[in-house]
Amino acid sequence: MSALYKELQAADSFKIRLPYPFSNYDRQLLTLLYQPLIGAEAVSFYMTLWAEGEEAKEEATHYTLMNILGIPIAKIFEARIQLEAIGLLRTYRKDTENRTFIYDLCPPLDPKSFFMDPLLSMFLFSKIGESAYRKVRDRFMIHTEIGEGFEEVSRTFTDIYQPVHAKAGYPTEQPDLQERKNGSYQTDSDFDFGLLRQGLSEQLVPKRVLTATIKDTIAKLAFLYSWGPLDMQKVILLAIDDDYKLTTDGIKKAASEYYKLTVATTAPQLVQAHKTEPKIVEKPKTRQDELILYLESASPVEVLRDIANGKEPLPADVQLANQLVMQYGMEPAVVNVLLQYVLLRTDMKLTKAYVEKIASHWLRKNVTTAKDAMELARTEHEQYVKWKSEGSPTAASRSTAKSSRKPVREEKLPEWFYQKDEAPAGKGEPKNDKLEVEKQKLLAKLALKKGKGD
Repeated sequence: MSALYKELQAADSFKIRLPYPFSNYDRQLLTLLYQPLIGAEAVSFYMTLWAEGEEAKEEATHYTLMNILGIPIAKIFEARIQLEAIGLLRTYRKDTENRTFIYDLCPPLDPKSFFMDPLLSMFLFSKIGESAYRKVRDRFMIHTEIGEGFEEVSRTFTDIYQPVHAKAGYPTEQPDLQERKNGSYQTDSDFDFGLLRQGLSEQLVPKRVLTATIKDTIAKLAFLYSWGPLDMQKVILLAIDDDYKLTTDGIKKAASEYYKLTVATTAPQLVQAHKTEPKIVEKPKTRQDELILYLESASPVEVLRDIANGKEPLPADVQLANQLVMQYGMEPAVVNVLLQYVLLRTDMKLTKAYVEKIASHWLRKNVTTAKDAMELARTEHEQYVKWKSEGSPTAASRSTAKSSRKPVREEKLPEWFYQKDEAPAGKGEPKNDKLEVEKQKLLAKLALKKGKGD
């Protein structure tokens, strides 16, 4: 199956932590600076967590997020790791019988920090182009010029306040106060600063100028331009000024000039190195495997929509599906199998009593996967047929008459009902051409491609 199962499942619960109430200014930063980098789905996921975190204090399942956003669990995982990579989200996981996550939302960087960062600024430049880049940068510029003739007369703290040495004790420490955490991203840089120093003389580049901020900029630029310590030595020699000082702006400018001279006149682009969609450990080999993957990754609302050829399901059907997941704790994949089974064999009628009767049986049998649900539906099919007959308004009259007539038409069943681990059909089963035609029609109906994570 999919490696996504090891990372995230729809039934996993989560809680949200906000460091403090975010503002409309944060929303502008997210929309204009971060959305071009991570996409609308990731920003929508962040905004949803933001909205839920301001009110919700209790745990919820990821199935709730699937319903709100209208996307499968694979897309939610993709959005999550995009936010983590860009520095907008920190995720904590607790592996117990019921896996739990804590989503710690981080505020976006302020415009100055964002545009000073060599990776983020270049990433945005490569996404939106020079004209749009200059426009959005100018939007966040603050003009602080003071008119002529003005002189600052502000008092300092020590001008107004003086200490009084009284025995009034000391205030207690408060380590859990709100703070605006730095929403910067994390990098795994293995840049060799030791080798960098070996090629720089102390007279030309004093050790003191390589501060933590300068080192961070050097490492990011080396990553951006794919340079090693030897190339960065030349960049530093170009950037250091006559007073033997280094600035982040100076290093960025020197790196850009050196790149234009030695590599290309066009700036490098940042692209996603790895697919963030769930990695398939073993690609589905059969239609049965593809169907299981679809049922395990799609939400029940998607399944209802696919069965109805893309039409939106009625609120009553959605409410029934949600109730099975939220109130009774059924796995979404199991609910998907149940919905397919009932709808396709009852001529698209989702009878609540019939659904709940089968669901009750599956809950007692502790069915947790789509594959187990399919197997149980096959083995208990005759019993479920009896249950359906018992619930029919004409069941009593048919029982009294003891009619031996066969049904006029054969009810449809999901395609997976006829496939059992791709084993050939038993010799005793006669070939039914009409059934084969209907199976092919059902396969087209299910629109499996929506659940493959492509």
